[in-house]
Amino acid sequence: MKVGFVSLGCSKNLIDTEITIGHFKNNNYEIENDPEKAEIIVINTCGFIESAKEEAINTILEMAEYKKDKCKYLIVMGCLVQRYYEELVKELPEVDLFIKIDEYDKLWNKIEKLIKEDTIEISTTKPITKVSEMRALPMLTSKEYNERVLTTGENYAYLKIGEGCSNMCTYCAIPYIRGTFVSRKMEDILDEAKILTQKGIKEIIVIAQDTTKYGTDIYGESKLAELLHEISKIPEIKWIRFLYTYPEGITDELIKEVKQNEKICKYFDIPIQHISDTVLKRMNRKTNKKQIEDLIEKLRKEIPEVTLRTSLIVGFPGETEEDFNELYEFIKKARFDKLGTFMYSKEDGTPAEKLPNQINTNTKKSRYNKIMKEQQQISKENLELKIGKEYETLIQSKTFDNKYLIGRTKQDVPEIDGIVYIKNDNYKSLENQIVNVKVTQVENYDLIGEII
Repeated sequence: MKVGFVSLGCSKNLIDTEITIGHFKNNNYEIENDPEKAEIIVINTCGFIESAKEEAINTILEMAEYKKDKCKYLIVMGCLVQRYYEELVKELPEVDLFIKIDEYDKLWNKIEKLIKEDTIEISTTKPITKVSEMRALPMLTSKEYNERVLTTGENYAYLKIGEGCSNMCTYCAIPYIRGTFVSRKMEDILDEAKILTQKGIKEIIVIAQDTTKYGTDIYGESKLAELLHEISKIPEIKWIRFLYTYPEGITDELIKEVKQNEKICKYFDIPIQHISDTVLKRMNRKTNKKQIEDLIEKLRKEIPEVTLRTSLIVGFPGETEEDFNELYEFIKKARFDKLGTFMYSKEDGTPAEKLPNQINTNTKKSRYNKIMKEQQQISKENLELKIGKEYETLIQSKTFDNKYLIGRTKQDVPEIDGIVYIKNDNYKSLENQIVNVKVTQVENYDLIGEII
């Protein structure tokens, strides 16, 4: 049978999708990219914020239309299912099987049972709704990780080093969906990294909900710096980057490793969320304004070429005009290279859902637009400083008209940040190679350059 996949949400979710594809492929199913031709469609959902939930429901309904033709089975898994299992079973009879995250250790058994016996085993496990009910959800085994089928091409691959989160930010549903933070053993991670290089992968992107927490649960202290160092010893790996580092977890040891290790991209992704101490306290964040400012200053002093990315939330309950203006002025001063902003979304079961002084939608939109307009100008000015400079660039593809090669520098995360367009003078053999490129001009969030 032919099976098609739709993966929604974050890169951590994508890895779960790749593992599921691996199950089907190892059991001799044919992977099909066209949903019209698929006899089985698997959707891995996101349930993080309201817009993600809407996208997931719309995608399920869209894929359900194919059941009128060739599709025999529609399978839905992931975060949305974990959060709203009972409601989804009642409201979406078009779906033949729902699989929650805490059932991933039985994932293939459930799929096999559905397809071979055409029966559905309804789970009686209730979703996690209270902090007291939280627990670490079962991790996929290292063998299952090794059986991933990569969907990101030959350029790069994500490497998940932990599951869940224990930070308990008041706005976030992740702990209730994926449980408390659980690290993978270092030897399993390194084994998987080596297997990824056998597929030609040159760039490893280390991910977890908070990568700075890696090792604290099984080794008693953060082992992120040590893990990055060990990954860098694998000869075939040329670039290493790590994402989602909470500011309080960025240690001097980690900064030193990034500074001294040539393979590690000088890139810190630090989700600060806000800068007002009163807002940070209501968010249950573990840092304050001074600590964040000191960290930014230290990173730029220790690693002058560092690229800094952050994410913010505007419109959090109780955010006053003064709080927002403090954030706005901070953004103008900090001049982040990359910045993403979210309007606060009230999430079921989170403490922030019940906070007083919820902000109206129009105010959220106004604050969002003001931040992003300012950041757009900052980004443009930061990019213009790159004109005339040279950067290592990993070539990943070509434009449709073959006039330009498309690549990324160490300062750009795939699918999130900008790209580099390089005039194609018949450099056909350079795909998936690292070359030196001189930047000649900038265009919005992207660079244009030439090979030197």
